[in-house]
Amino acid sequence: MDLSPLWAWSLGSLWVYCLALFVDGATFSFATTLLIILYAQHHGPWELALAGSLASALGSACQFYVLRLMLDSGHRWLHRFAPSREKLAAALSGNPSASFLAIMLARATPMPDAPLKLVAAAGRYPVRLYAAAILLGALPYYFVLALLARKAADLARQFKVPWWVVVAAFALVGLGLVADHLRRRRKAPG
Repeated sequence: MDLSPLWAWSLGSLWVYCLALFVDGATFSFATTLLIILYAQHHGPWELALAGSLASALGSACQFYVLRLMLDSGHRWLHRFAPSREKLAAALSGNPSASFLAIMLARATPMPDAPLKLVAAAGRYPVRLYAAAILLGALPYYFVLALLARKAADLARQFKVPWWVVVAAFALVGLGLVADHLRRRRKAPG
């Protein structure tokens, strides 16, 4: 069975993109960058930024709401899914205040924002404000990422660079960011 027409249709569909980002935001948020890069060839940067940041904000708000329920719940079965008290204490000590600007700035970067999310959930930060901060932080990040991905793909087509070289270059940049983050964590006192 040839799946290439289905693949082409899904890449051309802004609804599929939004659904994927909603699910990604509501779960582990590990595919956001890859989704934006994939869809950048089929939609304009502003389309991807506006629709994608809205979908991500809605998905993240759902995840945040569930996380707050887990932390506040008296049900033992929900505590099994909640972060451990040690992780929560580490997040609280590392991020003493979870403000709108901090959440927005954390979302405007490719770095993980889980500790800040835990602090905000434990502090009963309002879900609507959390979603608004995610939306406003994601807008510029998604736009720049989509614009860079489109320019890189145009450049690759112009010089006839194989697609796997472009993917490998993005992967190397991502690995470099992760390595830098891990290096800084090891050097941090504590």
